[in-house]
Parts: sequence; C-alpha cells; structure tokens
Amino acid sequence: MGKYRIAVLPGDGIGKEVAKGAVEVLKAIGTRFDHHFEFVYGLIGGEAIDREGTPLPDETLQMCNESDAVLLGAVGGPKWDHNPPHLRPERGLLKIRKEMNLFANLRPVKFYDSLADSSPLKAEVVKDADLLIVRELTGGLYFGKPSERRIESGEEVVVDTLYYKREEMKRIIKTAFELAQKRNRKVTSVDKANVLESSRMWREIAEEVAKEFPDVELEHMLVDNAAMQLIRNPKQFDVLVTENMFGDILSDEASVLTGSLGMLPSASLSISGPSLYEPIHGSAPDIAGQNKANPLAMILSSAMMLRLSFGLHQEADAIEKAVQQVLAAGYRTADVAKNGKHVVSTTQMVEEIKARILDDSAILSIMAVYA
Repeated sequence: MGKYRIAVLPGDGIGKEVAKGAVEVLKAIGTRFDHHFEFVYGLIGGEAIDREGTPLPDETLQMCNESDAVLLGAVGGPKWDHNPPHLRPERGLLKIRKEMNLFANLRPVKFYDSLADSSPLKAEVVKDADLLIVRELTGGLYFGKPSERRIESGEEVVVDTLYYKREEMKRIIKTAFELAQKRNRKVTSVDKANVLESSRMWREIAEEVAKEFPDVELEHMLVDNAAMQLIRNPKQFDVLVTENMFGDILSDEASVLTGSLGMLPSASLSISGPSLYEPIHGSAPDIAGQNKANPLAMILSSAMMLRLSFGLHQEADAIEKAVQQVLAAGYRTADVAKNGKHVVSTTQMVEEIKARILDDSAILSIMAVYA
C-alpha cells in the first residue's frame, strides 16, 4: 500500500467543485489500487483574502511544503477586481510559485477524437495533435522589479521589467529537452530574438543545451509565428519551451485545440520540494455553485500528479482511460456539448469517471500492459 499526503487548495469559484471531483476520483484510485491518500485543505486566493486578509496565508504555504504534492482548483473573481495589487487573488498564485520554487509549468494539449466537433478547427487540422508546452514560471515580466507607475517630468509613466538569470533559462530549457527524449524528440524554442535581448540570450542557451541532447531536434520559432502555427498546423509540434508570459499566452491559445479550457491539465514542477497540479482554466464565477463546471482538467491534473510525483503510472493510465471512455460514450459537460450529446453535471461526470475506474474489466486491461 502506498501512502501519500496531498494538499488541496480549492480556491475560488468552480475551483471548489472541480477540486472536490478530483478528490473523489483519487479516492476511487485508492480503493482500486490499494493506496491511502491523506487530503489536507488550505486557503488561497479570494477566499483567503476574505478569511485571513492575505491571498496566501503562511499556514497554507507550510502545509503545502509538508505534503507530497499539491492540487489547486482556481482563484479569482470580480469580487476582488478593485482590491489593491497586494490583495488580488492572483498574487497568491505568484507567491506560491515563487516560494515553492515551481520553476517549470507543463501543459499537455491532446486532441480527443470524441471531441472533434467541439474544436473550432477543422478535424483534419487538429486530429492527432499531441503537444506539450513547457513554460518558465518564476521569472520574466511577472516577477521583475521595478514594476510600477510613477511620475517623470510631470507625466505618468509605467514600467515592467523582464528579468532572468542565465541559470533560470538553462534549467527550463534543459527540462524541455529531457521531456522531449521521452516523447517524439523535438523541441521548439519560442522567443522574440529579433527584438528582445532576453530572447537572444534565451536562443544562445537553447543552442548550448541542444549539444547535450544530440538525439533531440531543436528548432527556433518567433512567438508571433508560433501563435499562428499552433492554429495552422499544431501537429508539427512535440515540446514547446518558452519564457513566462509567452508560455502563458500560447498555452491558453492552445486550449482551442480541444474545444475548451476545461480539458487542459497542468503540472508545476518544483526544484526540490513538492510539485503543484492544477487545471489551466479560471474560476468561472458566472457558473460557480451551479454544478455545471467541467471537472476533467482537474481530474487529468490529478493523473499527472500520480505519474510525475508518485510514479504511479498504472493509476494515472486508469484515470486517463476512464476520461477517454466517458467522452467516447457521449457524456459532456455544457462547455463541450454539441450535437445532442449527453449533457451532465459536474458531479455526474465525476461519477461516470469513478465507475469506470472501479470496473474490473477496464482495470485488468490496463494492468495487462504493465504485466
């Protein structure tokens, strides 16, 4: 029996609903594979501001660092839009990334045949797309100083600073190459080297790292072209690696390949401590509490946790296969429902996933792969 301590940070809006769903699915995995998952809960984001006066309480951070992995739902909402910068829910995300040394954000984007009618792209363009975006998470414009408004010569000006150390760039690029070795052995390094000095340094480092991985192909692509190519021909990509802001934008753009942000999981890897797993969607306050949210991105994030943090590959496969089976059977939450498919609630979708995990025939087929 494996024993694992998981910190759960539901956050705001639909974060609470999808986090609850992921916990239920993990409990089913525990039953099926004889593991014990201990779940401990903490505050982050808007709810933390309301209850503790800060978007990331010290108690939450300590709890996370004392756990084996962290599951995070979502943060934010219009309720806190007019708060001062240090009391915005998103500050909790930035702080937890920095304090836990979460340097690499992995965002897999995989096309599901059963969701072909949910994507705005033509089926022949998106079919078989399977790529991984590797985003640097602790540097760049989001963390550089100064970041402020000020008065110069009687006029208001604003400055944001893009700041990176060479080693910060090198470690994220090296991570991308290591991941590509386990996939299709191609890295696309995305930058703006025709304009930015930071991107020219990034490109130089990518060339240096590539020499350590002769079995992996490296190509460079300017970020504006990468944004276009993701829509024009996503199947050309294997692993994309880029800095913080570019990665933030490109990974959200890539969500259209699956038809919904509700389908995309992510992992944020730590340098030395526990890693964090979360869906890439937001808190969706317009549907919060209505049992309409798509829990699949959160559930797939928990599968990434099982595989990357705990080395539980069969268990991760069981979740991913269950998701594929449920979608193939026509079950949909409203965000990906078209053509008369079975529209179900958040809790109903979770129950369908659990039922397949607990089904003996489905699990035996997965275990046979590892026999």
